[in-house]
Amino acid sequence: MDAQISIDMSDPRIAASKLSVAVINYGMGNLRSVVHALEFLGCKPVVVDSPDGLGDCDAIILPGVGGFGDAMANLNKQELVEPMSEAVVSRSTPFLGICLGMQLIARASEEHGHHTGLGWVDADVRHIKPELGRIPHVGWSAVNATDDDILFAGISPQSSYYFDHSYHLVVEGEAQVAMVDYGSPL
Repeated sequence: MDAQISIDMSDPRIAASKLSVAVINYGMGNLRSVVHALEFLGCKPVVVDSPDGLGDCDAIILPGVGGFGDAMANLNKQELVEPMSEAVVSRSTPFLGICLGMQLIARASEEHGHHTGLGWVDADVRHIKPELGRIPHVGWSAVNATDDDILFAGISPQSSYYFDHSYHLVVEGEAQVAMVDYGSPL
């Protein structure tokens, strides 16, 4: 007797197992943590440190810890800026920037001078004003989603997230989907 096996392809665990996710290695990220998290979710992480690794990926993650200027210098030195921009902006490859990786999508940053970013969104990275609270902003804070964005699908409104930052993204237009209140909206 032949057994019939039915697989529900809408199950996110099965869909994730088929994803090839490029994790950008530019010397500024929490690379191992991101790779382990993707493996736990059943994805196939591919660590990319050169332009040719981005062609066949289903999604891109840009992790990051450190200074904006150094991060952009590393991305430029490894010639990753143009191929990442082609994948994300031109081909609409899904993208997640984590911490500094999210800040790098801005036009510019004022962190330790003026530095040009990837320019994918109308935003700038600015120092958190000291009058708002202790700098750096460290700890759990509620995040207010401003839109029904897929990023927050299935997550309760006013969920708390952990922060550890001295700079924040100031977004213009419709690109902003959430903010945290730290004495003033960030």
